[in-house]
Amino acid sequence: MKAKKYILCALLLLGIQSCDVTDRLPEDTFTDLNYWTKVDDLKLYARYFYTTLSAPPGGADGYLDGKSDITVPMSIESAFFNTGRVPTASDGWSYDDWANIRRCNYFMTHYQTVVGDAGDINHYVGEVRFFRANEYFNKVKRFGDVPWYDKDLQTNDTELLNKGRDDRFFVIGKVIEDLEFAADNMKEPSKVSKGQLHKYCALQMLSRVCLFEASWQKYRNAPATTWQPLMEKAAAAAKKIMDDGDYSIEPGTALSMDDDHPLMYKGKFIQEDLTGDKECILPRVYITDLVMHNLSRNHSYGLSKDFIEQFLDIDGQPIATSSRYLGDDSIIAEIQHRDPRLWNMVSNRYVPYGADGGVPTSHVVEIPGGSGGEQNATGYFSVKFRNPDPEQTNANRATTDWYIFRYAETLLNYAEAQFELGLCDQTVLDATINLLRARLDYKDAAGNAITMGHLTTTPVADPLATVTTVDGEEQPRYGYTVDNLLYEIRRERCIELAFEGFRWDDICRWNAGVLINNRKTMLGMVVNADVIASYTAISGSNPFASSSFYTINDWDGKTKDLLRAYDASLDATRAWDDKYYLSPLPQTQTTLNPKLGQNPGW
Repeated sequence: MKAKKYILCALLLLGIQSCDVTDRLPEDTFTDLNYWTKVDDLKLYARYFYTTLSAPPGGADGYLDGKSDITVPMSIESAFFNTGRVPTASDGWSYDDWANIRRCNYFMTHYQTVVGDAGDINHYVGEVRFFRANEYFNKVKRFGDVPWYDKDLQTNDTELLNKGRDDRFFVIGKVIEDLEFAADNMKEPSKVSKGQLHKYCALQMLSRVCLFEASWQKYRNAPATTWQPLMEKAAAAAKKIMDDGDYSIEPGTALSMDDDHPLMYKGKFIQEDLTGDKECILPRVYITDLVMHNLSRNHSYGLSKDFIEQFLDIDGQPIATSSRYLGDDSIIAEIQHRDPRLWNMVSNRYVPYGADGGVPTSHVVEIPGGSGGEQNATGYFSVKFRNPDPEQTNANRATTDWYIFRYAETLLNYAEAQFELGLCDQTVLDATINLLRARLDYKDAAGNAITMGHLTTTPVADPLATVTTVDGEEQPRYGYTVDNLLYEIRRERCIELAFEGFRWDDICRWNAGVLINNRKTMLGMVVNADVIASYTAISGSNPFASSSFYTINDWDGKTKDLLRAYDASLDATRAWDDKYYLSPLPQTQTTLNPKLGQNPGW
């Protein structure tokens, strides 16, 4: 059982059973002049913010990539069908949405009276500046330009409260200042509690922020003098973790139905305790009856056909060029000889759905989109986070830990940044992406070594880099042509970090919203006579109407019926509009302060 000294356990206790922190949160009437005297005061104040710390954008959740090209929810995403509207209420811009920034600034104007070891004091200053950076980064990603405040605003600060928005590039510069301070002043992991922020968390966030903004600027035609210094910071922060942090990529273990299809990747995400995991830079710790989640039950989003086709064959070749690809007449055929992460993520006969006395039991597939049981829009169930342990599948009772910061992201950030800087050679690939692929190597039931093909600096061009869009025309997948190596680096990121909350940010920073124009981002599995017979045997009747199919003349020369996620009437309305890269400011806020303006297109 996990020790209750872990910081995230303590946070819940603080939030429910104690007023030590919450009674001291800055309010207009706050007058506790005796609080800011000792280091423990800073520690308690900083711990309040841990309740907001999670993977992007929130907690242990299997639906984090629901707004993306790789998953297909049961109901439509407004950004992809142009049904979004400017909110009337203060969605994302209310007092509560800015409260944590004010709390951070309150700390920054009061901590100086504390007496104690300078290193201890600066560690907690680093924590609070980290949290302020995180709050502002999320606002910039959502709204673009936002007002920057570094003081504790009062109701009489009317000029500041009614100022316009600051340029996003300026705000990101302030975010970087906060994170660089945090990286320089927060302690090593060995010097803090398990689950507590440390210097490598700050470096990971610094790498993430710089990579995001550098890409955003580059792919919107900013001069190199704007984006290149940020890209260099992204690479340097990631390299610092790689060189100095005691982290590595190792296979996980999990129950499997078949020795020929081990679950070395899936096993990483169903661990009860991540605090000793060499890939975990920071865990979110869950403990029975104290902090729990529903992750093992979050898998009803269908995976898109386009996402399934992105997985390479085991030889490292795209399916359109590999002689080993067996086609997609069935899901079982489709996953053979593929990147093992495919069968680690998609429900199939090799992945146990449950366990009886430690013996794995198979999953009886429900009808896609059918009533009752688990609904699914595409026939491809996500099981990356599904734990077969019956104790972990009870509603809101799961206690498997969650990666807040994972070393795999560090490696992917470094590989991408080095490419963008023109510095990605084979040494870089071997120190990053090929470490991720080496984790996938295994021996089959006969003892034969199965090795995932490694990436070289001259990968073969993927014919599927050109796709058919909603208008029937062919276009580059990202809306623009990218180098073959960058294409593979982006592919690796998509697959390795799937469902962990990164995909929407990647789409936005790459200026690649047209990814969703690819018809296969809203379609599912092939529905043929064998599939119909299988599902009829389950349900007692044919669950598929003719309107359930989208007929496509596919890249392999075959005409196929693919499962529709939505009604055919929506086919013509799925088209990308650039305004969705940013959210609209609520109408109430632009009315109160016309200087805020509105984001383009809204």
